[in-house]
Amino acid sequence: MSLFPDDDRPKPKSVHEIGQDLSMLSLAEIDLRMEALKAEIERLAEVRVKKAASRNAADAFFRKAD
Repeated sequence: MSLFPDDDRPKPKSVHEIGQDLSMLSLAEIDLRMEALKAEIERLAEVRVKKAASRNAADAFFRKAD
């Protein structure tokens, strides 16, 4: 058990922040951020598909109960 609560720990800096000034970034840094954002979009799309399937199953179950 830790002496300090988890929420007191410093949070790791994100790779990209929406609306962030990009003028000081190199092309390579921009490419890295784009790849990270593309990977995040893919991850979100996969989670959305799973949640939609769960929602549809629940809707179908409760429609039968009516």
